[in-house]
Amino acid sequence: MGVKKNIGVLPGDGIGPEVIAEAIKVLDAVCSKYGHKFTYAYGHVGAVAIDHTGNPLPDETLAICERSDAFLFGAIGDPKYDNDPKAKVRPEQGLLKLRKSLGLYANIRPVTAYDSLLHMSPLKTEKIKGVDIVVYRELTGGIYFGEKGRTEDGAFDHCTYSNYEIDRIAHLAFQSAQNRKKHVTLVDKANVLETSRLWRERVNEVAKDYPDISLECMFVDNAAMQMIQNPKQFDVILTENMFGDIISDEASVIGGSLGLLPSASVGDKTAMFEPIHGSYPQAAGKNIANPLATILSAAMMLDHLNLIDEAIEVRQAVSASLRHGMVTADLARNDGYSTDRVGDFVANYIADGEDSCSQQNIQAGISTII
Repeated sequence: MGVKKNIGVLPGDGIGPEVIAEAIKVLDAVCSKYGHKFTYAYGHVGAVAIDHTGNPLPDETLAICERSDAFLFGAIGDPKYDNDPKAKVRPEQGLLKLRKSLGLYANIRPVTAYDSLLHMSPLKTEKIKGVDIVVYRELTGGIYFGEKGRTEDGAFDHCTYSNYEIDRIAHLAFQSAQNRKKHVTLVDKANVLETSRLWRERVNEVAKDYPDISLECMFVDNAAMQMIQNPKQFDVILTENMFGDIISDEASVIGGSLGLLPSASVGDKTAMFEPIHGSYPQAAGKNIANPLATILSAAMMLDHLNLIDEAIEVRQAVSASLRHGMVTADLARNDGYSTDRVGDFVANYIADGEDSCSQQNIQAGISTII
């Protein structure tokens, strides 16, 4: 029996509306196949929201997110604000307020090395083949949100964490590991920082609830080195806000393209799913942006909604698009296909699988049922 879900949709700026449209296309294919019903509610955020209302996160948009079981987020940012240092209202303020207002405390970033794209990574193929990592980054605490200021001859940024903030994301990381390779690596700096020592204490305590999971603790400087030397050793990485910001960006180069990296920001009441690439304003409106990261973000949303088989199908369809070379120009050896053609391929693959595609139609950029 199909399920009914309310899905918020925040396309945002730049290429956001284009890639979000393809994710919705794919979700509609899933609903059609499985008998689900997703009701979409759209809202403005970022520069487009400032243009319409003067506010990067209007109250109506926040209300949409609060009512939703989950929501998709496209991208945020516009050159007219990026290039104006005096601008008091900026698109990014909308995203920060969104995270804080909804209590989105866990940022989750999977990194997968696809065989057909290993040649695009700056790392050697033998180093990255088979890499499958997910980073759990605490999103609402730490040095980014601590007291900060200037003194007469200096400055300070305080880093503060509570037991509760650490425990809640640690549970998510261990629960994820139970469905993966059953290994968690805590990245900290416990030889120097008191907050890291608290992280190590609390995570070791939480680990007692998950006897089937192995826990390894690694200093962040060593983890940064190991991410390049031997990334295959990692399964689930758990870490605090600033370390997670750095480690997840470092890990993102493994796959060879930002256009393939999805993410989630999870809270107790709702969750946001977005590609990690930016708004790429130079490509806006040209139908050339890579939609796969957004489609994979939609797959993460399906996981969150406990629609596991459906999420697997979406990922299989994305893998097929890579395998058949049905990709946009950033991933293509030659010219590549348009944003909407790639979305069509993924949606049709979900509907009919490999049987829906012939080599002739793939080369034409279409599948048999378009």
